[in-house]
Amino acid sequence: MLDFHGIVFAYRAAPALGELVSHRTAASLPFCGRYRLINFPLSSMMNAGIRDVGVIMQRDYQSLLDHLGSGKPWDMSRKSRGLRILPPFGLPEYHKGNYAGTMEALLAVSAYIRDIPQKHIVLMLGDLVANIDLQPILEQHLRSGAAITAICADHTPAGARHRFVLGEDGFVKEALYDVKDGEGLSSLEGYVIEKETLLHLMEQCHAHNYYRFHRDGIGLFLAEGGKMDVAVHEGYAEMIHSVEDYYHASRDMLDPAKRHQVFPADRPVRTKNHEGVSTYYGEHAVSRNSLVADNCIIEGEVENSIVFSGVRIREGAKLKNCIVFRNCVIGENAELNCVISDKDCSFAPGTVLCGSESLPIVVGKGKKI
Repeated sequence: MLDFHGIVFAYRAAPALGELVSHRTAASLPFCGRYRLINFPLSSMMNAGIRDVGVIMQRDYQSLLDHLGSGKPWDMSRKSRGLRILPPFGLPEYHKGNYAGTMEALLAVSAYIRDIPQKHIVLMLGDLVANIDLQPILEQHLRSGAAITAICADHTPAGARHRFVLGEDGFVKEALYDVKDGEGLSSLEGYVIEKETLLHLMEQCHAHNYYRFHRDGIGLFLAEGGKMDVAVHEGYAEMIHSVEDYYHASRDMLDPAKRHQVFPADRPVRTKNHEGVSTYYGEHAVSRNSLVADNCIIEGEVENSIVFSGVRIREGAKLKNCIVFRNCVIGENAELNCVISDKDCSFAPGTVLCGSESLPIVVGKGKKI
């Protein structure tokens, strides 16, 4: 798809994610043993043939830079264009504080957007767990003649979401903002938009000191009589805005049906390659309904858990309903239940930590318990 350019929003980290984003953005959160959240929008674009992609960042993006590199895993390592990292270089005022909204993030990289040679731009969130088949959505956008096509879910994700109500002609007649349920389709905050339309909305919002893409930008577009279509993503889709969101989306990947929706064979999810030896299971090791990455040493018991690479679970230790990031050490006879452990943590022998599925315990990076 040579006439489409991608932009991924990787600047935000919801406060409700707590210690998980104390040193990273939400888009850089590890997921499902070997991935990061940003792998999903990048892979969706790659699978649709989009090779020119800008990633909007603002702060705490060192781990994201390390993960993305040159963009080679997504075939975006190019001499000209390809994967581009977009810090707030557009206007001086955007170097201070956090972006107040998506429109402000776009205005901060307005010079980059003006130089995009493609006619259409695909906007996607960096903290959405969904393998979106963009190919038919792009084709629908071209057929419809609409200036904007919104990507929506075929179900209502948890929490308040923007919703689009369709008219008799099949196009959007009304937008509802931050509602939990009701009429219309729930937005996944992804859009295919004509470049000139996006620039017009950016200019109008800047002139009126507006900073929200949906309530201000989309609202203005519809008020002006703009033609907006809707494309429905069928399959798993969850936004990661809190520790609970992250925990439940991770645990959902233990369900083979849901995991297949996120990792279908015909639309692979690419990630940075971490080569390691196979995981070693000791004589008394037990693993039930768990996802365990390579390069681990498992001598204890793991149940209903996700274990990233380089983790050591010593003899007698028991993990249940846990998510353990890279290079953690669980001491002998330790027991962890409903715990999310960030990377490089260690748990002394005999340690007992027990959270709940509605309120898992989060252990910050490098902590020693």
